[in-house]
Amino acid sequence: MKLLGIGSRINHAEYGKGVVTNVTSQHYWVTFIENGLETIDLDSDFEVIEAADGDVDTVSFFDVESSLVNILKKWSDASEIVPIADKYKGGKLILEPADTNLKSYELPIDTFFHKITMVRDRLRVMEQRVNASDLDEQGKIDLQQYITRIYGSLTSFNILFKSDSHRFVGQKGS
Repeated sequence: MKLLGIGSRINHAEYGKGVVTNVTSQHYWVTFIENGLETIDLDSDFEVIEAADGDVDTVSFFDVESSLVNILKKWSDASEIVPIADKYKGGKLILEPADTNLKSYELPIDTFFHKITMVRDRLRVMEQRVNASDLDEQGKIDLQQYITRIYGSLTSFNILFKSDSHRFVGQKGS
């Protein structure tokens, strides 16, 4: 059995797609896109998507993980796990129409929060793609200002976020 090197990409039946970040005498350490770091036996059943040379061991786990996280943040719309404020866990959003003959609409607040988080993450991806695009500088500035205004319009939902670092931030003072 030929060992996979650091940087090899695999698809594991249980954990999904990932990158080998370290190799020991008995295990691969693999950072999976959706499941984080897991150790799997060398003889585990998985599909090799792209094998890296087994002699390549000069890259540290931290470097590989940091690169993978940066790539995923930059080019995918995969959402990081963002916790909802504890006081809203398990709650529901109720929309009551003014007309009492109409039925109210209930939505689990966790579902609503997940959708708000997806909007935020997709705005971030759009912002990165605008900045990396071939647009002239004025075009980038104009689009960036629209994106910032969208963030500002969404600040009402900040009460749902457990951590301040995940909240929407718009233009200050405008």
